[in-house]
Amino acid sequence: MNTRRVLTIKEAAQLIEGLTEYRIRQMCISGQLPCFMAGKKYLISEEALMKAVFGNCEPKDGDAA
Repeated sequence: MNTRRVLTIKEAAQLIEGLTEYRIRQMCISGQLPCFMAGKKYLISEEALMKAVFGNCEPKDGDAA
């Protein structure tokens, strides 16, 4: 089953070691990381996060650590 996850900045920072909430927020503001806002929260698709950070968007089996 192919499910798409939408992450908050906090969840995105926990997903990728070494990437801080501050840096993810700055990437959203600058347009480096595609995102959308729900109220005051930035929401990021997991696929867009992986593509922006690693340069690809191929899903891995299981959860990313």
